[in-house]
Amino acid sequence: MESLPEPLLIQILASVPAVELILVCRLVCSQWKALVDSAALWLLKCQWEGLAGEDAEEEGGASWQMLYFLNKRKRNLIKNATGEEDLEHWVEVESGGDGWKIEELPGDFGKDFPSDEVHKYFVTSFEWCRKSQVIDLRAEGYWEELMDTIQPKIVVRDWYAARCDAGCLYELNVKLLSETDEVVAEYRSETIALPQDNEGEWNEITHTFTDYGPGVRFVYFEHGGQDTVFWKGWYGARVTHSSVTVEL
Repeated sequence: MESLPEPLLIQILASVPAVELILVCRLVCSQWKALVDSAALWLLKCQWEGLAGEDAEEEGGASWQMLYFLNKRKRNLIKNATGEEDLEHWVEVESGGDGWKIEELPGDFGKDFPSDEVHKYFVTSFEWCRKSQVIDLRAEGYWEELMDTIQPKIVVRDWYAARCDAGCLYELNVKLLSETDEVVAEYRSETIALPQDNEGEWNEITHTFTDYGPGVRFVYFEHGGQDTVFWKGWYGARVTHSSVTVEL
Protein backbone atom coordinates (compact mmCIF):
# COMPACT_ATOMS: atom_id res chain seq x y z
CA MET A 1 0.00 0.00 0.00
CA GLU A 2 2.91 2.36 0.69
CA SER A 3 3.88 2.31 -3.00
CA LEU A 4 0.42 3.41 -4.16
CA PRO A 5 0.05 7.02 -5.29
CA GLU A 6 -1.94 9.11 -2.82
CA PRO A 7 -4.91 9.77 -5.17
CA LEU A 8 -5.42 6.01 -5.60
CA LEU A 9 -5.00 5.39 -1.86
CA ILE A 10 -7.63 8.07 -1.17
CA GLN A 11 -10.00 6.27 -3.57
CA ILE A 12 -9.47 3.02 -1.68
CA LEU A 13 -9.85 4.56 1.78
CA ALA A 14 -12.96 6.49 0.72
CA SER A 15 -14.71 3.17 0.09
CA VAL A 16 -14.23 2.16 3.75
CA PRO A 17 -17.19 2.85 6.12
CA ALA A 18 -16.77 6.20 7.87
CA VAL A 19 -16.68 4.84 11.42
CA GLU A 20 -13.91 2.38 10.52
CA LEU A 21 -11.97 5.18 8.86
CA ILE A 22 -11.97 7.16 12.11
CA LEU A 23 -11.54 4.32 14.59
CA VAL A 24 -9.22 1.98 12.64
CA CYS A 25 -7.62 3.35 9.46
CA ARG A 26 -6.67 6.66 11.02
CA LEU A 27 -4.52 4.82 13.57
CA VAL A 28 -2.49 2.73 11.09
CA CYS A 29 0.26 5.28 10.35
CA SER A 30 0.90 8.98 10.03
CA GLN A 31 0.28 8.90 6.26
CA TRP A 32 -3.13 7.25 6.65
CA LYS A 33 -4.03 9.65 9.48
CA ALA A 34 -3.26 12.61 7.21
CA LEU A 35 -5.30 11.13 4.37
CA VAL A 36 -8.28 10.30 6.61
CA ASP A 37 -8.20 13.89 7.90
CA SER A 38 -7.90 15.34 4.41
CA ALA A 39 -10.56 17.31 2.58
CA ALA A 40 -10.02 15.22 -0.57
CA LEU A 41 -11.18 11.98 1.06
CA TRP A 42 -14.32 13.38 2.69
CA LEU A 43 -15.26 15.41 -0.37
CA LEU A 44 -15.01 12.21 -2.41
CA LYS A 45 -17.26 10.34 0.04
CA CYS A 46 -19.76 13.22 -0.09
CA GLN A 47 -19.72 13.18 -3.90
CA TRP A 48 -20.21 9.41 -4.05
CA GLU A 49 -23.28 9.69 -1.83
CA GLY A 50 -24.79 12.71 -3.55
CA LEU A 51 -24.01 15.19 -0.77
CA ALA A 52 -21.76 17.36 -2.95
CA GLY A 53 -21.52 18.20 -6.65
CA GLU A 54 -18.69 17.13 -8.92
CA ASP A 55 -17.47 20.74 -9.10
CA ALA A 56 -17.27 21.22 -5.31
CA GLU A 57 -13.94 22.48 -3.97
CA GLU A 58 -11.92 20.80 -1.24
CA GLU A 59 -11.03 23.68 1.12
CA GLY A 60 -11.29 22.50 4.78
CA GLY A 61 -11.34 18.77 5.42
CA ALA A 62 -13.21 19.20 8.69
CA SER A 63 -16.14 20.84 6.87
CA TRP A 64 -16.67 17.96 4.43
CA GLN A 65 -16.21 15.42 7.22
CA MET A 66 -18.79 17.29 9.33
CA LEU A 67 -21.20 17.50 6.41
CA TYR A 68 -20.87 13.76 5.83
CA PHE A 69 -21.47 12.77 9.45
CA LEU A 70 -24.34 15.21 10.04
CA ASN A 71 -26.17 14.01 6.95
CA LYS A 72 -25.63 10.40 7.98
CA ARG A 73 -26.98 11.15 11.44
CA LYS A 74 -29.82 13.37 10.26
CA ARG A 75 -33.02 11.88 11.61
CA ASN A 76 -35.99 12.83 13.70
CA LEU A 77 -34.87 12.88 17.34
CA ILE A 78 -38.48 12.93 18.61
CA LYS A 79 -39.56 9.42 19.54
CA ASN A 80 -43.10 8.22 18.83
CA ALA A 81 -43.93 11.38 16.90
CA THR A 82 -47.21 10.07 15.48
CA GLY A 83 -48.74 8.11 18.34
CA GLU A 84 -48.01 4.65 16.98
CA GLU A 85 -46.80 3.68 20.47
CA ASP A 86 -49.65 5.36 22.34
CA LEU A 87 -48.02 7.92 24.72
CA GLU A 88 -44.71 6.04 25.05
CA HIS A 89 -41.66 8.38 25.37
CA TRP A 90 -43.87 11.39 26.17
CA VAL A 91 -44.26 13.05 29.57
CA GLU A 92 -47.77 14.34 30.19
CA VAL A 93 -47.11 17.84 31.51
CA GLU A 94 -50.80 18.68 31.71
CA SER A 95 -53.85 16.47 31.10
CA GLY A 96 -56.85 18.75 31.45
CA GLY A 97 -60.40 17.75 30.61
CA ASP A 98 -60.40 14.11 29.54
CA GLY A 99 -56.65 14.16 28.85
CA TRP A 100 -54.79 13.02 25.75
CA LYS A 101 -56.10 10.50 23.23
CA ILE A 102 -54.67 8.92 20.06
CA GLU A 103 -56.93 8.65 17.00
CA GLU A 104 -56.63 7.33 13.45
CA LEU A 105 -56.37 9.79 10.57
CA PRO A 106 -58.34 11.57 9.22
CA GLY A 107 -60.62 11.35 12.29
CA ASP A 108 -64.12 12.75 12.67
CA PHE A 109 -64.52 16.07 10.85
CA GLY A 110 -60.82 15.99 9.93
CA LYS A 111 -58.62 15.98 6.83
CA ASP A 112 -55.97 13.57 5.60
CA PHE A 113 -52.38 14.34 6.54
CA PRO A 114 -50.09 15.56 3.69
CA SER A 115 -47.88 12.46 4.07
CA ASP A 116 -49.16 8.91 3.55
CA GLU A 117 -46.61 7.71 6.13
CA VAL A 118 -48.53 9.32 9.02
CA HIS A 119 -51.55 7.34 10.23
CA LYS A 120 -52.34 8.65 13.71
CA TYR A 121 -52.43 11.86 15.73
CA PHE A 122 -52.69 12.98 19.35
CA VAL A 123 -55.80 14.95 20.30
CA THR A 124 -56.49 17.27 23.24
CA SER A 125 -59.59 17.85 25.32
CA PHE A 126 -61.68 20.73 26.71
CA GLU A 127 -58.93 21.98 29.05
CA TRP A 128 -55.21 22.41 28.37
CA CYS A 129 -53.29 19.25 27.53
CA ARG A 130 -49.49 19.46 27.15
CA LYS A 131 -46.83 16.80 26.65
CA SER A 132 -43.05 16.93 26.37
CA GLN A 133 -39.84 15.11 25.53
CA VAL A 134 -36.22 15.82 26.43
CA ILE A 135 -33.60 14.92 23.81
CA ASP A 136 -30.11 14.08 25.05
CA LEU A 137 -27.93 15.28 22.17
CA ARG A 138 -24.79 13.53 23.40
CA ALA A 139 -26.64 10.21 23.69
CA GLU A 140 -27.91 10.72 20.12
CA GLY A 141 -24.33 11.06 18.85
CA TYR A 142 -23.86 14.84 18.74
CA TRP A 143 -20.65 15.34 20.68
CA GLU A 144 -19.69 18.41 22.75
CA GLU A 145 -17.11 19.84 20.34
CA LEU A 146 -19.60 19.70 17.48
CA MET A 147 -22.32 21.50 19.45
CA ASP A 148 -19.93 24.09 20.91
CA THR A 149 -17.82 25.01 17.86
CA ILE A 150 -19.82 24.15 14.73
CA GLN A 151 -23.17 24.87 16.40
CA PRO A 152 -25.23 23.09 13.72
CA LYS A 153 -28.78 24.20 13.07
CA ILE A 154 -31.44 22.66 15.30
CA VAL A 155 -34.63 22.55 13.26
CA VAL A 156 -37.99 22.08 15.01
CA ARG A 157 -41.22 21.22 13.20
CA ASP A 158 -44.71 20.38 14.36
CA TRP A 159 -48.12 19.87 12.74
CA TYR A 160 -51.46 20.85 14.23
CA ALA A 161 -55.10 20.91 13.13
CA ALA A 162 -58.62 21.41 14.42
CA ARG A 163 -61.84 19.55 13.76
CA CYS A 164 -64.02 21.32 11.20
CA ASP A 165 -66.79 21.62 13.78
CA ALA A 166 -64.76 22.78 16.80
CA GLY A 167 -62.30 25.61 17.32
CA CYS A 168 -59.06 25.03 19.24
CA LEU A 169 -55.92 26.59 20.72
CA TYR A 170 -52.37 25.35 20.10
CA GLU A 171 -48.94 26.21 21.55
CA LEU A 172 -45.32 25.09 20.99
CA ASN A 173 -42.40 25.67 23.36
CA VAL A 174 -38.83 24.47 22.69
CA LYS A 175 -35.76 25.11 24.85
CA LEU A 176 -32.08 24.41 24.31
CA LEU A 177 -30.64 23.38 27.67
CA SER A 178 -27.16 23.16 29.15
CA GLU A 179 -25.70 20.27 31.15
CA THR A 180 -27.26 21.83 34.26
CA ASP A 181 -30.65 22.50 32.59
CA GLU A 182 -30.02 26.21 32.18
CA VAL A 183 -31.89 27.70 29.20
CA VAL A 184 -29.39 28.63 26.45
CA ALA A 185 -32.05 29.55 23.86
CA GLU A 186 -35.83 29.30 23.68
CA TYR A 187 -38.63 29.47 21.14
CA ARG A 188 -42.21 29.93 22.30
CA SER A 189 -44.97 30.28 19.74
CA GLU A 190 -47.90 32.56 20.27
CA THR A 191 -51.15 30.90 21.29
CA ILE A 192 -52.57 29.98 17.89
CA ALA A 193 -56.37 29.99 17.66
CA LEU A 194 -58.27 28.11 14.96
CA PRO A 195 -61.95 29.10 14.60
CA GLN A 196 -64.87 26.70 14.99
CA ASP A 197 -65.83 26.86 11.32
CA ASN A 198 -62.43 25.95 9.86
CA GLU A 199 -61.37 23.68 7.01
CA GLY A 200 -59.72 21.08 9.24
CA GLU A 201 -56.48 21.37 7.27
CA TRP A 202 -53.13 20.45 8.81
CA ASN A 203 -50.77 23.36 9.52
CA GLU A 204 -46.99 23.19 9.92
CA ILE A 205 -45.08 25.35 12.39
CA THR A 206 -41.28 25.48 12.25
CA HIS A 207 -38.36 27.19 13.96
CA THR A 208 -34.61 26.96 13.37
CA PHE A 209 -32.08 27.63 16.16
CA THR A 210 -28.76 29.09 14.92
CA ASP A 211 -25.79 30.82 16.58
CA TYR A 212 -27.06 29.77 19.99
CA GLY A 213 -23.66 29.67 21.66
CA PRO A 214 -21.71 26.88 23.38
CA GLY A 215 -23.05 24.57 26.04
CA VAL A 216 -26.19 23.07 24.46
CA ARG A 217 -26.62 19.45 25.59
CA PHE A 218 -30.40 18.86 25.61
CA VAL A 219 -33.49 19.92 23.66
CA TYR A 220 -36.76 20.28 25.57
CA PHE A 221 -39.83 19.98 23.30
CA GLU A 222 -43.34 20.73 24.55
CA HIS A 223 -46.62 21.25 22.72
CA GLY A 224 -50.27 21.24 23.60
CA GLY A 225 -53.73 22.60 23.09
CA GLN A 226 -57.41 22.47 23.95
CA ASP A 227 -60.75 23.10 22.29
CA THR A 228 -62.62 26.41 22.50
CA VAL A 229 -66.13 25.00 22.68
CA PHE A 230 -65.60 23.13 25.99
CA TRP A 231 -67.28 19.91 24.82
CA LYS A 232 -66.61 16.82 26.90
CA GLY A 233 -64.36 14.39 25.06
CA TRP A 234 -61.62 15.09 22.52
CA TYR A 235 -62.51 18.07 20.35
CA GLY A 236 -59.31 20.07 20.88
CA ALA A 237 -56.11 20.62 18.91
CA ARG A 238 -54.73 17.63 17.03
CA VAL A 239 -50.94 17.25 16.78
CA THR A 240 -48.67 14.79 14.98
CA HIS A 241 -45.39 14.29 13.10
CA SER A 242 -43.37 16.46 15.50
CA SER A 243 -39.67 16.56 14.68
CA VAL A 244 -36.32 17.85 15.88
CA THR A 245 -33.34 17.47 13.55
CA VAL A 246 -29.70 18.58 13.71
CA GLU A 247 -28.49 19.93 10.37
CA LEU A 248 -25.45 21.69 8.95
